Parts: sequence; C-alpha cells; structure tokens
Amino acid sequence: MAKKPIILGLESSCDETAAAVLQDGENGNTKILSNIISSQFDIHKEFGGVVPELAARSHLEKIDLITKKALNESKIKINDLDAIAVTAGPGLIVCLTVGLNFAKGLASSIGKPLIAVNHLEGHALSPKINSKLEYPYLLLLISGGHTQYLSVEGLGQYKRLGTTIDDALGEAYDKTAKLLGIDFPGGPKIEKFSKKGNRNKFQLPKPIINKGGCNLSFAGLKTAILRITKNIKNEQEKFDLAASFQKTIEEILYEKTKIAFKEYLKKNKEKNFVVAGGVAANKGIRNKLINLSKEKNFKIIFPDINLCSDNAAMIAMVGLEKYKLKQFDKLDFKPNPRWALDDKAKFLKGAGVKF
Repeated sequence: MAKKPIILGLESSCDETAAAVLQDGENGNTKILSNIISSQFDIHKEFGGVVPELAARSHLEKIDLITKKALNESKIKINDLDAIAVTAGPGLIVCLTVGLNFAKGLASSIGKPLIAVNHLEGHALSPKINSKLEYPYLLLLISGGHTQYLSVEGLGQYKRLGTTIDDALGEAYDKTAKLLGIDFPGGPKIEKFSKKGNRNKFQLPKPIINKGGCNLSFAGLKTAILRITKNIKNEQEKFDLAASFQKTIEEILYEKTKIAFKEYLKKNKEKNFVVAGGVAANKGIRNKLINLSKEKNFKIIFPDINLCSDNAAMIAMVGLEKYKLKQFDKLDFKPNPRWALDDKAKFLKGAGVKF
C-alpha cells in the first residue's frame, strides 16, 4: 500500500504561533497527528490589542520550538514529510514573513515542496478535517479580521457574495468587550457576560439590515455601544448590554444569511452551509444558524471548536489538498498581507486583513 501523504502546516499570520502535522487517511478521513498552538495573549494583554512588532518577535522566538514539538508529538521524522504548507497571507506582514521564511528554509533543507496557503482558505477547508465535506458549499467566514459570505466551488475557486463594509465581526466583539471593561481578548468572553443579562434591555441598531444584499456593517452598532457605556451605572447593566449585543448579532446574521442562501442558490443546488472562523465557536450564533438551516433545509457544518480559531491544522489541510494536485510554490514566494480569496472582488476593510 502506498504511503499516505504527510504535511507539516505552519501558521503565523497574527498572534498565534502554530504547527501541525496531518496525514491523509483512508476513505478521505484526514488524521491530525499533532496540532500545537502557542498563544500570545499575555504579551498583548496590557496593550488591549495585537502589537505587530511584538507579535513578530514572539513568532521568531517560538516557531522553531513549536515545529519541533509538533514533529515530536506526531512521531514523524522531518525527512518523512511530503511537503511544508505555510500561511502566506492575509495577515500582518511582519508576522507572515517570519513563518514564510522559516518554511522556505525548512523546505529547502530537506528537499520538500513548499506550499503557500491563503489563511482564509484554511478556514474555508477546516471542516474537511473532521467531515466528508463536498464542493460546492456556502461559507460564512467570521473571525477577528474577516467577515464574508463565499460560494466555494472547489479548491481555489471562490466567489464572494458579501462582506463587512467596515469592522469584522470578531473586531466588533473585541471592541465591545473593551468598552465593557473586559480584558483582552474580550470577544470570547462577551457570550459569558451575556448569559447574566437581559437580552431585551437595550434596543441596538442593525446597520444595513434591509439593504446591501448580504453585505454587513458593524461600525454603527459599535458606536451605539460606546454611547450607552458612558451612562452605565452598575455591573448588571454591563451584563444587559452584553446580552443585547449578543442578541443583535444573532439577529443580523440570521437575516443576512437568509439573503446569502438565496444568492448562493441562484447558481447552486447543493444546500451545504459551512460556518468557520474564530467567532464560529460562539454557541449563540451556532444555535441561531442551526435553526435557520433547518428552516431552509440546508445542511450546516462547523469545524470542531478547537479548529475554529487560528491553527496550523487547517493550513496543513489546504496543503494536503494542493499536494495531491501538485500545486507547489517557488521559494521566492512573497507574503501577501491582503490576499483575498476572490481576487475579482473589490477589496473592502474586513474583507481580507486585520486593521
């Protein structure tokens, strides 16, 4: 029996240094042999956000150690790898450069192919690690730097149907958390706050809810939160505002996803819907979109919770798909901080890079 391909994936687009080893399995089942993630939360906490220079320095210090740890845990020898897959964009240029240069050196030293991966494509294919996901499908990508609806026709074939015209959804969560006095990274903690509050206490705006197709906007919502927080008198009102924010986001995604379903079905019959990215771990959003999918007879698929946020397993997954098609890259491949999945779509803030 022929040896199944083994791919090392590397991720350093923002504030996680990650390495993973994946092996192609039987019947299309991919095996995660290791998936190591080193977070930089403690480094950036005092600044309330990611500082690019500090993030790059941390990547430089950790990437060799994290890679060795991933190889050791996988019990795979470095020369038994078939290819090195690495995030080449979008992201912070100083951070991307660290990972890409490391991958180039490693690929060159062991004589294996280099595969440059679009970080967004990693999220798009992340459910394929744990499920037999077939093309085509509608993708809702929601993370700290990206909010998009995409029609995924195949590997490398993406059509953007809608995007945020200002803040990304994860950014809106983080900024709201900061206004509520929640420590960085606050986004994931908003949902915990919301469980203690009254979801109907504050009536918050839903920008462009009835226009713009399946494009989204969150800046006006953030401004409303800012105005309200100036008059908050006690801790309970913070919980109430968090709950009202959570409810509003769920309702916005519910309405916009209905529009995206219609747009997607104009050219596709397969009712497959994937929700990926860090914010896809939000249980309230999950439940709202699960209910909508049942209403509209769509099959909804999420990555495993531990594969929603930035990780290297999803980068290795794309690498595996590209390896099978012999889609390799040259060692002079340059990082692209604004690498869009749909290169024909107009670039908008929130559509392809963190700001």
